[in-house]
Amino acid sequence: MRKSIAIDMDQVLANFYKKLCATCNERFGTSYTDEEFIGGTRRNLPDEQMKKLYGFMNEADFFGDLELLDQDAIEVVKNLQEHYDIFIATAAMEVPGSFNAKYDWLERYFPFINKQNIVFCGTKSVIHTDYLIDDSPYQLEAFKGTGILYSMPYNQTTEGFIRMNNWKEIEAYFQEQLIK
Repeated sequence: MRKSIAIDMDQVLANFYKKLCATCNERFGTSYTDEEFIGGTRRNLPDEQMKKLYGFMNEADFFGDLELLDQDAIEVVKNLQEHYDIFIATAAMEVPGSFNAKYDWLERYFPFINKQNIVFCGTKSVIHTDYLIDDSPYQLEAFKGTGILYSMPYNQTTEGFIRMNNWKEIEAYFQEQLIK
């Protein structure tokens, strides 16, 4: 029986924080680097700015032009699909304006994913796949299968999950699982 993998979108496939940093710099006149922003600067923004920044995410085009996080992701996901059932599980309930743009983004970069396998959710505890690849320890803690933590500066102290740094490592891991 084929095993299944759920893959998070933001900060696993798509470079969400790069766009959020650019939006912050553009709208608030700041000059944060992507590294500063992803490393935690965003948590130090005044509450009013954070509220406005999250509001910008509901704009129709915010998620539409995110860059790929890792150029190898498309090829690796396509290869994994030969042996695993692949699902995209993206938390979208806090930003309901993101649905169409996220769907369009996935269609542009991952058109080979079955549309029935795209899941917009809040908590990923509702996902019942064998594996979940996510950058959020919170989401992985709620997940019942094997959690794979996509390494980011903000999750470096998190333990208890298999950690992967890029899509080539993920590909090697799942090739090894096929042998077992």
